[in-house]
Amino acid sequence: MKLSDLPADLLAERPHLFSSATVPIMADDLAKMRALIAAVEHVVALPAWQEFTLRAAGGTTPAKVGAGGTAQNSATTGVFMGYDFHLTTAGPQLIEINSNAGGGLLAALQAGRDDVLDAYVAMFRAECPRELKVLAIVDEAPREQYLYPEFFGFQRLFAQHGIRVLICDPAELLLCHGNLWIEETKLDLVYNRLTDFAFATSAHAVLREAWRQGVTITPNPAIHARYADKRNLIALTDDALLTEWGVAETTRQTLLAGIPRTEQVTNECAEDFWQRRRQLFFKPAAGFGSKGSYRGDKLTKRVFEEILAGDYVAQDFAPPSTIAVKLDGELTDLKADIRNYVYRGAVQLVAARLYQGQTTNFRTPGGGFAKVIEA
Repeated sequence: MKLSDLPADLLAERPHLFSSATVPIMADDLAKMRALIAAVEHVVALPAWQEFTLRAAGGTTPAKVGAGGTAQNSATTGVFMGYDFHLTTAGPQLIEINSNAGGGLLAALQAGRDDVLDAYVAMFRAECPRELKVLAIVDEAPREQYLYPEFFGFQRLFAQHGIRVLICDPAELLLCHGNLWIEETKLDLVYNRLTDFAFATSAHAVLREAWRQGVTITPNPAIHARYADKRNLIALTDDALLTEWGVAETTRQTLLAGIPRTEQVTNECAEDFWQRRRQLFFKPAAGFGSKGSYRGDKLTKRVFEEILAGDYVAQDFAPPSTIAVKLDGELTDLKADIRNYVYRGAVQLVAARLYQGQTTNFRTPGGGFAKVIEA
């Protein structure tokens, strides 16, 4: 499958989805990102981490036995884990982990990586407890989503491997006899692209109940709690807590060197955070897509009061690297976020997202997904 197989009209509606730039990354930085990912995965596998994140998620767990009597693997990482880095003078810095990182298919098509596409198909088959024949991609009003071309691409890709893909809104799902259905079609697997990570809203009640009954949904609330809740970064940068859990010194050093220190924002320490704001980046603990995130040096008192009233973390600011992109005959510096797409601890693909402003936005001329090469 090629990038040109995506409908031209869909791409034309999203002119800043892809950048023509290529981002070189030193082999040493790529190795450091892999080492940091391995260190995180090591901690996440600890029983102490399971207990810690389970408590933070309010004790939410699925049924132990799924549809058809198939045991569910509570330790699964889910598809398309996204480890997002900024490349700094101190080395790569992990700014966040995402449990439903979008763009993996688009980035693979852009890079012409047929091997990665094959790995994606194998990944979904590995997630399914039975033979994968019918897969549903679920999102609210999917045709209106900015990354809808990716949904369409999955449909094309999986059809080549004999797997039917349905793209639907959660309202189209029916739970019956321990399985999810779309009209008269029983689903083998649900690929969840919702940003309601806990299935907390009434519109997603059927998904929550299906997951509780053991229907395989990837990613799901447990995966988000285990990896992507931004409060997890507080624990991953707490040397005393990591030591208490028995994490080896070399692993702790890797984590502390590669993750900016992260703190819970509290009213009790409001004045301290305000005084240090220029060195911090503020993020909602359950946020996504940079929504509600703020650079401290751009904060107003009004916004800071909103942060204090919400559930926020503050992370030491790790400035992104920049790359010069030619626009209208002139070179313009764009910021770069580096995303590692990961499955079961293994990096499948590294891609960049180029942008201007505080956060990635896919609205920057010359920006969007960019191919990464080893320098």
